[in-house]
Order: sequence, then C-alpha cells, then structure tokens
Amino acid sequence: MSDKQRIVNIVLDEKSVVRRAAHVEHERKVAVYDLLEENFFAPVDDEAGPYNLHLGIEDNRLVFDIRSETNEALARFTLPLNSFRKIVKDYFMVCESYFEAIKTAPPSRIEALDMGRRGLHNEGSDILRERLDGKVEIDVPTSRRLFTLLCVLHIRA
Repeated sequence: MSDKQRIVNIVLDEKSVVRRAAHVEHERKVAVYDLLEENFFAPVDDEAGPYNLHLGIEDNRLVFDIRSETNEALARFTLPLNSFRKIVKDYFMVCESYFEAIKTAPPSRIEALDMGRRGLHNEGSDILRERLDGKVEIDVPTSRRLFTLLCVLHIRA
C-alpha cells in the first residue's frame, strides 16, 4: 500500500440534513476521524493520490467525487441507493433498538443487539465494496467507515 492510495480529506454533502441525534453525530465524527487516520483507497487507473473525497446523495444515487489533494477533479461516479436500501433500513432499526436497550435492558439483550448491529454493518460494507469493484479498491476497515457515512447521509431531518 502506497502513501498515495488513501483519503486525506472527506467532505459530506449534507445540504438536506438539518439536525441529527447526538449518537448519530458521534458516529459520523468517529467514522471520519478513523477514516482519515487509516484507510486504503485506490481508484482504478489512477495514481494521483492522496485523495479528497466528496460524498453525497443526488437523485437517489450515492455520489463519489474523487479529487486530488489540491482539489483537482479526478473522477466522479454514482452508485444506485436501491442496492443499499434494505440493509440501511435494517441497520437503522437494529441501531434504534440497541440505543433504547442500553438505557434499561439487561446486558445479554444489549450484547445480542450489538452483535446484530455489527453483523448488518459488516454486510453493508461488503455490499459497498462489491458495488465499488472496478471503480475503487478499498479495504474492509475503509468500507466499514464509508458505510457508516453512507448511513449518515441517508438521514433526513
């Protein structure tokens, strides 16, 4: 892995997002921090990195706008959100149950929900890696963090 094959800045196009729950905002901040600390991001046929990545949603599509470190446009492509809809919905449902459970539920219930949450998160990141095949090569930790950000972008106020 080269020092060039990484994201050094990430921008979320959040023009339609007004406000989020505190735990969601925390997850976003952690995902961005962890992503910038360590990631592998290698667009196919491009070695101009490191990269600035602008992520957004337009017309029911996830937009990847890849730029050089100096913000020169390098590549732009979209992925249909339909392929993520069910996993994101299931993930949100389990997360909601998990955050409710941590208030009053016994540890065994919290642990079961957390395992389900992690499993869905892994599944979502696998789908993301599959959809990016032929466009961008990413590793598992990077796909997990990007899936978190995809979920954050799904939240509308």
